[in-house]
Amino acid sequence: MNPGAVSLPTRWALVSALSAALFGLLALLVTARHGTPWALDRSLYLWSVRHRPPVLLAVARAITVTGTGPVPYLCAVTAGLVVGVGVGRGVWGRLAPVAGALGFLLLVQGMRYAVLFAVSRPRPPAGGWATHAHGFAFPSGHTSTSATAAGLLAWALWRTATPAAARAGWCVLACWAVAVGLTRGYLGVHWPSDVLGGWLYALTWFAAATAWAARTYRTDRPAPPGPRSSTVP
Repeated sequence: MNPGAVSLPTRWALVSALSAALFGLLALLVTARHGTPWALDRSLYLWSVRHRPPVLLAVARAITVTGTGPVPYLCAVTAGLVVGVGVGRGVWGRLAPVAGALGFLLLVQGMRYAVLFAVSRPRPPAGGWATHAHGFAFPSGHTSTSATAAGLLAWALWRTATPAAARAGWCVLACWAVAVGLTRGYLGVHWPSDVLGGWLYALTWFAAATAWAARTYRTDRPAPPGPRSSTVP
């Protein structure tokens, strides 16, 4: 290994720090404008209101519901169970990853609500909504929740799947998280900058957790049995 190379945990820590800085800057700009949208926010919002054929509207509604409610929590439980099966340390040892995944998702959600009420950004005009929504707008809850859940499943794949299968799964999960975020703007219940904030918020937490996991599972603990026992992507 090149002594001058930046380690994987360090790279993810830098990604987390950069995402946090960008998210903080965006939150400050939104707060300074008292929630008033930018011109790009308005133009994209108006485009979405004017371009909603029935088929696309139905698809968007079907996708957007997966970003909240039981789906993200089922994703967290699934991620924990998948990792727990590979641990092989008794019942409680196998359930520990489930508790950890759920705890992480709840922590991310709790901190998001703190930011949500601190910024208190109003949503776009209700006349343009094509789905139900409530509460403040920044950052988008569906966007950040689905991205966090996708990150947990990506973590499970990293711990248990072959490299090829993991990469394929990561692509699918990334497409899902991006799609949920896009539907929030398309359905008119969020400004595009709310969605961007949701992605940055989730990326901050995901990158920080990945930095910890990459360092912990590579150096602090013996690698689990299976296809991921000797390498880290």
